[in-house]
Amino acid sequence: MGSGPQGQPGPHGQPAAPAGARPKSGPLQDLVDEPAKVMRIGTMMKQLLDEVRSAPLDDAARVRLAEIHERSIKELEDGLAPELVEELERITLPFPEDGTPSDAELRIAQAQLVGWLEGLFHGIQTALAAQHAAREHAAAQAQLRQLPPGTVIAPGVIIGENGEPQRAAAPRPGVDPSQAPVPVDPDHGPGQYL
Repeated sequence: MGSGPQGQPGPHGQPAAPAGARPKSGPLQDLVDEPAKVMRIGTMMKQLLDEVRSAPLDDAARVRLAEIHERSIKELEDGLAPELVEELERITLPFPEDGTPSDAELRIAQAQLVGWLEGLFHGIQTALAAQHAAREHAAAQAQLRQLPPGTVIAPGVIIGENGEPQRAAAPRPGVDPSQAPVPVDPDHGPGQYL
């Protein structure tokens, strides 16, 4: 679906998206425009951190690693939503301008970035799990709504006229038990009496 010029309705009578706006397809897509790119950079940074921890670095290696770190942050910013870019810029401190960063400074910067990315990935996984659970719940609700009213779905639970599960009334003396149970008010029903 395309959109018309800014301020004019799109093809289906909906307002056109502002120039430069990203399409809205879900909260994850709003935060991470290029998830594969962010994952690749995160994996690379984690691998670099492991390398930095295991071997001492000479001046040339420290300069190179500092350049890779800064370039990786710029590449990450291209794949993230503006609010995540702002957060990344707030927490990332630049290396000193006057010289080559020390091994410790590089390790701290790498560990900080890797930790931030792992937090981002954890948040994405949590959001995906929540979306999956919501889809499963919606699918189960849709299946229940397709059942005819009065259908027993569990002992004492039937499908009501509105398509939602309801408590069924207990059978009354003298009433044919083969008849469908009658829904009862969900706010009133048998309780535990002491």
